[in-house]
Amino acid sequence: MEILFVSSETAPFARVGGLADFSHDLPKALSELGHTVSIVTPKYRESDAYKDLISTGKTISVPIAWKSEEAEIFASDISGKVRVYLVGKDDFYGRDGVYGNAYGDYEDNAERFIFFSRSVLELCLALNLSPDVIHCNEWQTGLVPVYLRTLYGGFNSLSSAATVFTIHNLGSQGIFWVYDYSLTGLGWEYFTPETLEFYGNLNLLKGGLLFSEVISTVSPTYAREILSPAYGFGLEGVLTKKKEDIFPVLNGVDYEKWNPETDKHISNNYGVNNLKPKKQCKADLQGFFHLENRKDIPLVAIISGLVDRKGMDLISAVIEDLLALDLQLVIMGSGEDKYQSFFKDIKAKHPRIVGLTMTYDYPMAHRILAGADIFLMPSRYEPCGTEQLYGLKYGAIPVVRATGGLEDTVEDYDLKTGQGTGFKFKEYTPKAMLSAMRRAVRVFQMKHEWKQLVRSAMKGEFSWNRAAGEYTRLYELAVAKRKGS
Repeated sequence: MEILFVSSETAPFARVGGLADFSHDLPKALSELGHTVSIVTPKYRESDAYKDLISTGKTISVPIAWKSEEAEIFASDISGKVRVYLVGKDDFYGRDGVYGNAYGDYEDNAERFIFFSRSVLELCLALNLSPDVIHCNEWQTGLVPVYLRTLYGGFNSLSSAATVFTIHNLGSQGIFWVYDYSLTGLGWEYFTPETLEFYGNLNLLKGGLLFSEVISTVSPTYAREILSPAYGFGLEGVLTKKKEDIFPVLNGVDYEKWNPETDKHISNNYGVNNLKPKKQCKADLQGFFHLENRKDIPLVAIISGLVDRKGMDLISAVIEDLLALDLQLVIMGSGEDKYQSFFKDIKAKHPRIVGLTMTYDYPMAHRILAGADIFLMPSRYEPCGTEQLYGLKYGAIPVVRATGGLEDTVEDYDLKTGQGTGFKFKEYTPKAMLSAMRRAVRVFQMKHEWKQLVRSAMKGEFSWNRAAGEYTRLYELAVAKRKGS
């Protein structure tokens, strides 16, 4: 099957969050199943990942509003198996950030990603690509399915292509004011409550959901949650109507990159049957952050965006109670100014038990997970999450809120039976989170039980091979639905 994968960020070319890893790992796994997979993504500001970039010699002209803008098409590959096409237009993508800078989102994001969506289909025509399936991700690609069924429906090479649309975070929908609609080049018959209109505004994600054959989410629990007002963000009605077309596929982990037995970023390698070197990884982490070298207390890690939806409001509400549990805390992340300032103050107040780094650093993320005993992830909502999966593999026991993919990937520990892989809490309150942390710290002091818990966690299997097989079935379903339409 020929699959065209469309994403606004793809590792290693650009990474803001988990979407970039998804857009790298899944296409790679699909190619290993024998599919022909290509990726289309914008070419952002230069980075080391572009050193092997080549120009295809193709320039496309993309209509946008009343004019046309040109873009150059570059190419690279992932692991020599997946072709990556990058849409080069410095006016739109040659900037400091992917979606914005320190001052917020870019004001022309509507134009930037309307252009990108349409450039995907112009690229297909220029390069003579005839995909069986176009797999779109997030609001930045929301108009691809719309264009495919409207302005580009008459092209033979594209007319039979089916679309699969994956929701990674329904909280971000690409909502812009009505005057940006003219940028799309679509007729006003598509600006209605039944199509792209959303309370008087343009909603790009809504278009992708309505015009795709199949919709996927990144965990089973999240697939159910988004049908409710609490998690639907105003689109629960649309999704309920499309309920029969929604299928969950749990995200995976690339164990070639995230494996403590072979990880080159950590001081000592270890595995499920050889846990002793993990103690040295802990000492290494304590030394790096100038924490006390103590084996007898748990080292708790947080690798997260410092924003409300990631549970930072819960943590900040009970931080002194949390630190009073006799533990150490290492935080990696950036986000809202109030939380960045808050954690800087906490670090200054407790320099021997709190470590802090305010930027995401890939090698350091590996070192933190290898050295941590507990991984805290109290998200308000979490479509899937990958950090808790890394935590499981590295024996950093997750303490999570039972929502979305956290509910699906972490089994609550039962001291009586010894079954479980982490600790969960349901209510989104500081009290509930603190109670779960108390349980974790208490079990940490039980050496035998903790060792068994760590081993159970590390035995979990969340490979991309499983996910790729499930997506293959969704692609086949989408193709069948397209043929029957």
